[in-house]
Amino acid sequence: MAKRNLSTVTEFILVVFTDHPELAVPLFLVSLSFYLVTFLRNGGMIILIQVDAQLHTPMYSFLSHLTFLDACYDSVITPQILATLATDKTVISYGRCAARFFFFTICAGTERYLLSVMAYDSFVAISNPLHYNMTMTPGACRVFLASAYICGVSRAILHTTCTFILSFCGDNQINFFFCDLPPLLKLACSSMTQTEIVILFFAKCMFLANVMIILISYMLIIRAILRVKLAGGRAKTFSTCTSHLTTVVLFFGTLAFMYQRSNSEKCSEEDRIVSVFYTVIIPMLNPLIYSLRNKDIKATFRKVIGKFQFPTYVAFDEGPSS
Repeated sequence: MAKRNLSTVTEFILVVFTDHPELAVPLFLVSLSFYLVTFLRNGGMIILIQVDAQLHTPMYSFLSHLTFLDACYDSVITPQILATLATDKTVISYGRCAARFFFFTICAGTERYLLSVMAYDSFVAISNPLHYNMTMTPGACRVFLASAYICGVSRAILHTTCTFILSFCGDNQINFFFCDLPPLLKLACSSMTQTEIVILFFAKCMFLANVMIILISYMLIIRAILRVKLAGGRAKTFSTCTSHLTTVVLFFGTLAFMYQRSNSEKCSEEDRIVSVFYTVIIPMLNPLIYSLRNKDIKATFRKVIGKFQFPTYVAFDEGPSS
């Protein structure tokens, strides 16, 4: 029986940063700026939704949780990148690797289920707006949110357990910038084990289930839009869900690319670029995507900014004193 990796590997080495040491400072500055922008944008979005009572609706409740998850899983990955670039310390302990993998999987998995819930919410809002408040009640919204988090945590427990009971023999160099599933599976002693089959089968089944829910929701949305008689009304109705559709395409597109290449023998430059995209770029872009095409968010932002404007004082000429 193969020994568990806890007795053979106590740390991992992130070798991706050692290829081009001259890029350490530029990469640190870029990563830090992206992280600060992501944190400020997502935090600002959450604050805007909380301060305006008009935004206390199911759609914006789901959006606030989406931005919260974006900020969380970016905070799991980016500080490790910054610490590695700043200190040139590429070694990460077995426990820290497992912990970061666990929390990252929770955030990414929960966001995947939440995007499916948001697709259903858009379908209900467009297909039957008169009964929207009766369907998406506060209790129903809490159930949807709780289900998304429960599914995300369950998925993280399964993936983390199955991944870190694998046997890692000798090679502990991760050709990646964080402990992600594909590079960890490539370090396992055997090329294909029952554990890998369970992980990949469960991940791909859940991925397809989320994609099917979103596809069916948008098929029904398109059918409802086609029933609108006026062309201008169709465009206005469809524009309400274009932000969500853009986020879905970016998020699920990058995940599909990673799952497709999870069995390849090498982690190529394309893998690293795509992983940066869904761990750093997408969390930074999501608040911008939703705010640019949302009149309510823009109005709330102008209202909040207006409260901090200082009054303008006009000096009047009192004329000569008598």
